[in-house]
Amino acid sequence: MDVVIPCYNEVSVLRPSVERTLRLFEEHPRYDWRLVIADNGSNDGTSELARELEAEHERVRALILTVKGRGIALREAWLGSDADVVSYMDVDLSTDLGHLPELVGMVAEGGYDVASGSRLARGSETTRSLKREVISRCYVLIIRAFFPRLRISDAQCGFKAATRRAVEAVVPGIEDRGWFFDTELLVRAHQAGFRVGELPVHWVEDPDTKVQIVSTATEDIRGLVRLRFGLRI
Repeated sequence: MDVVIPCYNEVSVLRPSVERTLRLFEEHPRYDWRLVIADNGSNDGTSELARELEAEHERVRALILTVKGRGIALREAWLGSDADVVSYMDVDLSTDLGHLPELVGMVAEGGYDVASGSRLARGSETTRSLKREVISRCYVLIIRAFFPRLRISDAQCGFKAATRRAVEAVVPGIEDRGWFFDTELLVRAHQAGFRVGELPVHWVEDPDTKVQIVSTATEDIRGLVRLRFGLRI
């Protein structure tokens, strides 16, 4: 059971996030957990800290990449894994860590091939700015317009899990190297006939997030056009 944390210049939060996650592993021995720190091009000491944590904890593995991009980090970590189930979450732990066993359980035991946290599904609890709330809801409406059979309420929540079979079938075909990886994963998995499920989560916005909302939204629209019509704009 691999849990990947993609990192880019996260030296200030990496250790406490890793230690909190390892404590959760101990509390849920049902699965054979491994934590993979996928550093993608950091220059602030994150890669050095990742190696330190790997040396300190037998459940931690450091994957050091030289290029930036969350999509690249997840592609390398997931395709290079030998685990039956892989997952990922954001290093800031914006999604309540307590949801992790349930998320991986959806694919390990619940019959889903891909599971995704949702900040907009019924039962979720979200604390974030009005701007991000509006943009997220508008984005979901656009996804549904482009792919009406893909019934999801939140594509970009950084909290997902997938089976080995789904990863090997879908991830090699994903073109995006950045934030759109999440949406492309869900769309391609659905198109390939895999069962995609959502988990309502408790999520609190990180005020120090590195996500540039406007530029990310623009790239997401371009990605949807590429997937739906084969056009690159």
